[in-house]
Amino acid sequence: MSDASAYTPPKVWTWNKESGGRFANINRPIAGPTHDKDLQVGKHPLQLYSLATPNGVKVTVMLEELLAKGHSGAEYDAWLINIGSGDQFGSGFVSANPNSKIPAMVDHSDPAKPIRIFESGAILIHLAEKFGAFLPTDPAARAETLSWLMWQMGSAPYLGGGFGHFYAYAPFKMEYPIDRFAMEVKRQLDVLDRRLGESEYLAGPDYTIADMAVWPWYGALAKGLVYEAGEFLQVQDYKHVQRWTDQIAQRPAVKRGRMVNRVMGDPASCLPERHDAGDFDTKTLDKVAKPD
Repeated sequence: MSDASAYTPPKVWTWNKESGGRFANINRPIAGPTHDKDLQVGKHPLQLYSLATPNGVKVTVMLEELLAKGHSGAEYDAWLINIGSGDQFGSGFVSANPNSKIPAMVDHSDPAKPIRIFESGAILIHLAEKFGAFLPTDPAARAETLSWLMWQMGSAPYLGGGFGHFYAYAPFKMEYPIDRFAMEVKRQLDVLDRRLGESEYLAGPDYTIADMAVWPWYGALAKGLVYEAGEFLQVQDYKHVQRWTDQIAQRPAVKRGRMVNRVMGDPASCLPERHDAGDFDTKTLDKVAKPD
């Protein structure tokens, strides 16, 4: 193991070795496709290309919530993008998302002018505005919802790419980055806990896309289901976050949404691809009531 304190950055950084740690084989400093592969297109106007990471779960939960609310136009095909195998670098996926990150959506509602949407927050807004649901029209409530949505988009890199990487995935443990990111993650949990101590949901009394965005990340953290860091971060102390996490976990649409594009864990909780509501029939929803 190298001595982290002895490292001196070179005058010019060059990519001459793998970074090490989990996911090193898919990390690179350049964009663009690595191979030709067209995206599959199913029978519904909404085509989702994703994996059941927290960012992917945001969108499948939203789609299932829309269907539960009676928006039949929200029927969708969800195609699996295996990021461990580099599917996100296929030419079709890069065309849908030049940033090569899941999720990506293509809306074929107008076959002559398909709309690509990438970044999970942008997809949530697109769907909310398309169907007039889960995003308030009152200016103050809308601003509150979008503020919490953007809070999540800005905060999650500290949780995933920062704390999660150095605590769980880096090739060796380093005290400084773990302490630095743990401090920030606990500050974020405190932000959430204070807000949820005064409001049932993040944007107020109603469940919105802000909750759908934050829950897959911080709900999983609150239950100690990511990075095995629950004890380390003392997540049980955030009582209001715990209440909110459990409340959302019991929603039937959330249970379904968490299963879509999932390939890890109990096979009964995994639905690698989803093309019809009947695809859930053989699955056991009571096994997927918590985020991970």
